[in-house]
Amino acid sequence: MTGGSFSRVGVVGLGTMGAGIAEVLARGGLAVVGVEVNQDALERGRGHLEKSTGRAVKRGRLTEDAQREILGRVTLTTDFADLGDCDLVIEAVPERLDLKRRVFATLDGVCRADAVLATNTSSLSVTDIAVTTERPTKIVGVHFFNPAPVMKLVEVIRTVLTEPDAVDRVAALVRDLGKTPVTIGDRAGFVANRLLFGYLNQAAGMLESGHATRDDIDTAMTAGAGLPMGPFTLMDLIGLDTCLEVLEAIHAETRDRRHAPSPLLRELVTAGLLGRKTGRGFYDHGAPKAEAPAPADGPAPVVGVLGTGAFADAFAALCDRAGAQVRDAAADLADCDLIVEASGDAAAGRELLAAAAQAAKPGAVLAVTSATVPVAEAAMASGRPADVVGLHLPDAAGALAEIAETVATGAGVADRAAELAGRLGLTVVRCRARAGFIVDALRFPYLNDAAAMLGAGYAGPDAIDAAMTLGCGYPTGPIADLDRLGIDRAVAVLRALHAETREPALAPVPLLTEHVTAGVPLR
Repeated sequence: MTGGSFSRVGVVGLGTMGAGIAEVLARGGLAVVGVEVNQDALERGRGHLEKSTGRAVKRGRLTEDAQREILGRVTLTTDFADLGDCDLVIEAVPERLDLKRRVFATLDGVCRADAVLATNTSSLSVTDIAVTTERPTKIVGVHFFNPAPVMKLVEVIRTVLTEPDAVDRVAALVRDLGKTPVTIGDRAGFVANRLLFGYLNQAAGMLESGHATRDDIDTAMTAGAGLPMGPFTLMDLIGLDTCLEVLEAIHAETRDRRHAPSPLLRELVTAGLLGRKTGRGFYDHGAPKAEAPAPADGPAPVVGVLGTGAFADAFAALCDRAGAQVRDAAADLADCDLIVEASGDAAAGRELLAAAAQAAKPGAVLAVTSATVPVAEAAMASGRPADVVGLHLPDAAGALAEIAETVATGAGVADRAAELAGRLGLTVVRCRARAGFIVDALRFPYLNDAAAMLGAGYAGPDAIDAAMTLGCGYPTGPIADLDRLGIDRAVAVLRALHAETREPALAPVPLLTEHVTAGVPLR
């Protein structure tokens, strides 16, 4: 037999995911039996298969002959008894434990005793499904990502009851299909969803609290963190009902408040606003697409850069590229439009800003760049708190600037800061003056979650990184990101977030503090 000793595979449930799994199997040369509950659902499943493979033909990725061969390997039926000769059956019905248990009870009655049964659950306990069957040793989780024909990651989940041979055979099948298997234990959300949905839920809470707007949060995470899409665009694509189901499942197991669903998310689901599939969620998908804001006009500003070190040098270089005149702390700051404190030291920075405030002309904007020191502290120490904003670049060499105003910031000052940053060629987002601004406040708790997973021995660094790059399309995995961004920086931001919120989940996990103390990377 091919495919990890499986040659005939059944798929129960032919929605978008189930049909995608059936297509992947058929593309791999396997005979597939697709089962649906009634003829109407079966025809919808057939439509999914024909549409997906037809799209590949139009894009030149399949020939018409290859499409016919793939579709010819798939037998569609409403009779579960047709699964009797299958070596492996994959369940892909909706995420309801009662429904999945009923499906597995039926499979127990029609499948061979040596057949392996797998669930494609994305959040439910595989063990809870396995213990209700007559063959718990042959139950495996096999979590494909949508769209299954495209996404490379497959999480293979073992329970404490699963025979190692069953896990090994499923992982071998996944490899034979050209996918990357990550074999892990049975925890709600597994790797990718457990990490992804904590971040998505935090973004929803950030919006609900008024910390920043939907559009600014989405822009911050694409332009500032390099993600393929912002959290609200992604949640609308996934489906807000699915997001709620996954969060509820993870929270039920962990009781971690990071996974307690945002009231805003629950409200949208209750109202039937589920994202793209209903036309409206966080976004109105029927509304005309908003035009990108025009670049800021006007001459490059005169900028004072206070402090020394890598960030100060990077900001000065950015100003040079924009054609701005740059002054340092030893120069005359009287003609500066924008003065940026970039010392990297809280006490020294306050002294530099206070001195600069005395020399600066009326109307000059004073900016604090630290994401870990409260902007309001520096503002009050400056003697000109109405002129002070936070101006944070999550990546010193990047194009995103986060502008944060305090309760003491004067009317129009944050607007002026945004305009000046725009004239330096930066993409600008706005938020309240809180630890981490937007990007770091969302990014580092997610990285902390990944470090907790690594520290607990649940998955190794390669598996965690593969889950997020191959399963979620992230440019780099979280363990690689921690080493790239700096574990010391991660710990500093997390400590600032924890000090501000007293949220236990935001305290840096022991693995990070240990590595900072030892001065060694995670890999």
